[in-house]
Amino acid sequence: MQNKSVRSEVRTSIRKFREAVSANNKSDAEKVFLATQKLIDGAVTKGVYHKNTASRTKSRMAHALSKMGAS
Repeated sequence: MQNKSVRSEVRTSIRKFREAVSANNKSDAEKVFLATQKLIDGAVTKGVYHKNTASRTKSRMAHALSKMGAS
């Protein structure tokens, strides 16, 4: 149950990040990105996510954020 709660919190945060990116709201996306990174790292520490999965997710989010700045 604890893992389910942590995983749900991470997924919700990722969804909020994607919504901010799709709305082209860079300031909100940056704030949510930092918060989501902390949540993902905490989930890795607790064993909810594998470290490579977390790294891949954070990398994709960073790439999406950088594409916002380029366009």
